[in-house]
Amino acid sequence: MYRGSGILMHISSLPNQYGIGTFGKEAYAFADFLTAAKQKYWQILPLCPTSFGDSPYQSPSAFALNPSFIDTERLEEQGLLQREDYSHVDFGSDPNRVDYYKIYVNKEVVLRKAFSRRGLVPAQDFAAFIQKHQDWLVDYALYMSLKRHFENKAWEFWDENIKQRSPEALTYYKEHYQEDILYFQFIQYIAYEQWNSLKAYSNRQGIEIIGDIPIYASADSSDTWSNASSGIFQYNRDLTPVCVAGCPPDYFSGDGQYWGNTVYDWDKNKETGYDWWIRRIHNALTNYDWVRIDHFRGFESYWEVPYGSPTAAYGSWKPGPGLDFIDVLKNSLGDVKIIAEDLGYMTDSVKGFLKNSGFPGMKVLGFAFDTLGDNDYLPHNYDKNCIVYTGTHDNDTVLGWFSKAGEEQTAFAKRYLKLDETEGYHWGMIRGALSSAASLSIIPMQDFLGLGSEARMNTPATVGGTNWQWRMKEKDASTELAGKIADMTRLYGRG
Repeated sequence: MYRGSGILMHISSLPNQYGIGTFGKEAYAFADFLTAAKQKYWQILPLCPTSFGDSPYQSPSAFALNPSFIDTERLEEQGLLQREDYSHVDFGSDPNRVDYYKIYVNKEVVLRKAFSRRGLVPAQDFAAFIQKHQDWLVDYALYMSLKRHFENKAWEFWDENIKQRSPEALTYYKEHYQEDILYFQFIQYIAYEQWNSLKAYSNRQGIEIIGDIPIYASADSSDTWSNASSGIFQYNRDLTPVCVAGCPPDYFSGDGQYWGNTVYDWDKNKETGYDWWIRRIHNALTNYDWVRIDHFRGFESYWEVPYGSPTAAYGSWKPGPGLDFIDVLKNSLGDVKIIAEDLGYMTDSVKGFLKNSGFPGMKVLGFAFDTLGDNDYLPHNYDKNCIVYTGTHDNDTVLGWFSKAGEEQTAFAKRYLKLDETEGYHWGMIRGALSSAASLSIIPMQDFLGLGSEARMNTPATVGGTNWQWRMKEKDASTELAGKIADMTRLYGRG
């Protein structure tokens, strides 16, 4: 990783008149904005479909792309839609917030119309896509059809025969839902086609895409349902989870975080040569240039909570697969470009594991001033093999932090980085990140815009509210802002 910089900006936050950002012209315009601002990286959140709580980190598939990101205008250009099919659809009334319910309900109606004209798509291309992705797409499409049949209930509440994937039940549902299964396959074909086009355009501009995947699969997903009996996830005979994932009490939550994802049986995964994981990382590295793995420390040790516990505080630490997994990954896929999200509770063994993996870790300036003593997030402690952020999707914005942090903490930040109101506290923090020794600096778009807590993307350990809803205004990505970012980028040798 050479010295560079980029912007964290999820697809959902791009502006347009259709309720949620898409792979359409506004995304191409943002790539142009990055080029004008001399940025070499575009970091996004997971592109997978959202489910419970609208979180991209709880998805019905670790491989599928979010149909909500499909651009309707591009479908019109292909003849798959007519303007009246989507121009007056209610995708939400607030241009600055995503209304996930309206998107979920109303966009599918539009996409079904596009599917009805699928004959306009070259049949050989669609067939080739299904063949290429058959190791996950077949189960995903059937799973989504079954979700509809069982009124969106989690698969653990389906009829026992299909929950257990009996051959007779699988045959029955595949025959009865052929058209629905084909719809979900077709929509993935369209989503992948649009995303690959956007990624190729960004790459031609000299921009590399940093993708993001959660370490765990969602408990209610095609991944867990199709693999529940394989042993790679910890399930009882009746397919109830043995234990689930979370994290212990920490800065964000006194009870810890009860994520609810079924944890892996790492011994069984090792027996398979980590096959599911190898396929998952390979797919991610095909979709992105770099992959950030959320909760990377879970490969060294992870917090395991007995299923049904009232809080995550009832959990305990368990050993992960360690460097054996990393070695198999590298031997299978070569020089993998992975960023390790190593935030949270870090022991010496976890730090050693990260160092031996060779992957760059993360530094967050928003954590540097919470204590008055020395800590790893202060820039003078960075080595080059790391990525520095003013904040991530789980942090408040810089200005939001300044409005809530204690007087001693904010005074420390001002003194350390020579912050003043004339420059703007957010620009001073950005300067601190860009001027550091870290090989890569990533700044959330909200901080470049100088926004407060109203623009925060997510508050950990909470569900609902305004999480994942923030959207940028079209005028925000201005020529003036691009020029200012470019000047600072060149000043600190990142352009």
